[in-house]
Amino acid sequence: MQSRPLSSVSRILLVGCAVGLGASSLFGQSSTPAPAAPAEQPVSRIDVFTGYSYFAPHGTVNTPLPDGTTFSDRYASVDAGAIGSVAYYFNRYFGGQVEFGAHPDGNNDSFYTIQGGPIFRYPTAEGITPFVHALAGAADVGGPNAEPFVAHATTWGPALTVGGGLDYNLPFFNHHLALRLFQADYEYIHANFGPEPVYGGRANIDAARLSTGIVWKFGNIIPPPPVQYSCSANPSTVYPGDPITITGTPTNLNPKKTATYSWSGQGVTVKGDTATANVDTTGLQPGNFTVTGHVSEGQKVGQFADCTANFTVKQYEPPTVSCSVNPSSVNPGDSSTITATGVSPQNRPLTYSYTASAGSISGTGNTATLSTAGAPAGTVTVTANVSDDKGQTASGTCSVTINAPAAPAPKTQTLCSINFDRDKRRPARVDNEAKACLDDVALNAQRSSDASVVVVGNATPDEQNPPTPKKGRKHAAVPANLAAQRAVNTKDYLVKEKGIDASRIQVRTGSAGAKEVENYLVPAGATFDTDVPGTTAVDESTVAAQPRKALGTRTHHRAAHKAAAAAPAQ
Repeated sequence: MQSRPLSSVSRILLVGCAVGLGASSLFGQSSTPAPAAPAEQPVSRIDVFTGYSYFAPHGTVNTPLPDGTTFSDRYASVDAGAIGSVAYYFNRYFGGQVEFGAHPDGNNDSFYTIQGGPIFRYPTAEGITPFVHALAGAADVGGPNAEPFVAHATTWGPALTVGGGLDYNLPFFNHHLALRLFQADYEYIHANFGPEPVYGGRANIDAARLSTGIVWKFGNIIPPPPVQYSCSANPSTVYPGDPITITGTPTNLNPKKTATYSWSGQGVTVKGDTATANVDTTGLQPGNFTVTGHVSEGQKVGQFADCTANFTVKQYEPPTVSCSVNPSSVNPGDSSTITATGVSPQNRPLTYSYTASAGSISGTGNTATLSTAGAPAGTVTVTANVSDDKGQTASGTCSVTINAPAAPAPKTQTLCSINFDRDKRRPARVDNEAKACLDDVALNAQRSSDASVVVVGNATPDEQNPPTPKKGRKHAAVPANLAAQRAVNTKDYLVKEKGIDASRIQVRTGSAGAKEVENYLVPAGATFDTDVPGTTAVDESTVAAQPRKALGTRTHHRAAHKAAAAAPAQ
């Protein structure tokens, strides 16, 4: 201790202002303007403060000495101290705080405090948070130092603290770090050092304390969003007497609380005490009406909300009707079903009737039958009429198409046939006699470019089952399937001699039992197998076309050779 008076409160306030102004200058005199603060920065749940603390006590201990005199000593300021606190906030503004202060000194001017109490803060959108607190607890205070009797003495006594400060949120760690610009407190400490004389005495200490440091912020306090309420009417347009359901949809309700609902409406009767209400429109005049709903979890702002729902009562309206047909397209003489759908907005009983522009129609309910017997091809318009019990009427039309008579399907045309009974040695050869017939076949194919040609080869029963040649006699080689060979040779002639596309010619065998090939023209849309049944397609990969060259002659028969040279070419 040392005897030096100090105007502690004035000194603390001056230092606090200097620290606050210095910090404000530090953050406000940047070379570039600071970004605008968000509308509402996060608010912490727990604040942990650690920092430097200056302690300026104002008090005296009077110690009687053995010689009958009194030694008086004043407490001196402690320039080097530390402070730490933990504050837990129950909501955005109010919490509880525990604080520890350590202000040691070598001359018994030591003060250790531990206190707790409420703390109030007010976070701002700019990131500055002023706060005040009131603490109560105990202090370990250094006692008299009356040498040579006592070297050192401390004692615990009650302590009270009131004060406040200012925090500035730093943009680090997602705003979980703040600078405590200053914390200025007034402390009252009472210490009783024991009975006098020797070293006892009491001290009532008024102290000023100034602190600064870092605040670590943990957790977030997010205020509950305000209750919102929307409602709608279903249906929103009705006729007198129709029921209406009003449905309210609240959001942001606290599931731990019970919400209360109420409904009201001007000129209408609304019943319900939940999120759903019913409206009775009986006797209401046409017009627009509004129902108001109210939901509440308490009387504070944000704990209740209102909503409105509008609906319209309309005048009675005439019925409407629409009609449909099935099928919509028919052949002459066929019938079609007419279905009428009448709607009365007031659910009045309806009566149906029908008329048609052609044909005949019968039916009195919501279905009728249209007969097209005797009606010409074209469109028949059907009118469906509906009337309610109040004499209000409506009409709707639909149409049925009567198709024109279908054209007869094309048929396969039979062309000429070629005969193979003249050349005994070459029974499958297309000879010159066949040229006239095949020229006609080619001409028909050229005239009908979308038609195909079918050649049907035939053979007699004995050609199909030839007798076994006698031993020692030579016979001309006969194809295994002579009918197929004749058809393939005929196609080969049409392709090579007449230039008909091979893809347009089909090769088949028949059962006519004659040495001939029948030729057919199959127009587009015709079906050959239906028109000419009983033929079989030839696998052309197994039957090769034979050339049309003339017969060879034997060289050792000179007369025959001369005769052959003189004969005309075939």
